[in-house]
Amino acid sequence: MLLTFEVIAEALRERISSGGLKPGDALPTQAVLMAEFGASSLSVQKAMALLKRDGYAIARPGKGAFVAHPDADTDSGDGEAGNVPVGGTAARVEALELALTETRDQLTALRARVEALEAGGAGRGR
Repeated sequence: MLLTFEVIAEALRERISSGGLKPGDALPTQAVLMAEFGASSLSVQKAMALLKRDGYAIARPGKGAFVAHPDADTDSGDGEAGNVPVGGTAARVEALELALTETRDQLTALRARVEALEAGGAGRGR
C-alpha cells in the first residue's frame, strides 16, 4: 500500500507521462494538491521532493515547481544530455537538501524523545 506522498507523486508522474502535463508546465500548487488528495502539506512536500529527485520536476524560486524538460542539464556543457538525469543536477541537489532537512527534523524529535525517556527513568534507581 502506497503512502499518501507516494500516491501524489505517482499521480503527477502519470499526468506527465501521459502528456497531461508537458515540460515547462507549472505543477499544481501545494494548496491544490492538498485539497485534491486530502493530504497534509508535508505529504505534498515529500511528493514534490520525489518528483525532483527522479527528475520529473524542477523548482524555480519564487515561481513554483514545473515539469522538467527531458534534456534539462544545468551543469554539463559537454552536449551529452542523454547521460544526465532528467531535471539536471540542480533538481537533485534541491531534493537532497529537502531530504536532509527532513532527516535533521526527525533526528531532533527522536533526540527529544530519548532525553524525555531518560529523564523519566532517572528516578527509578538507575
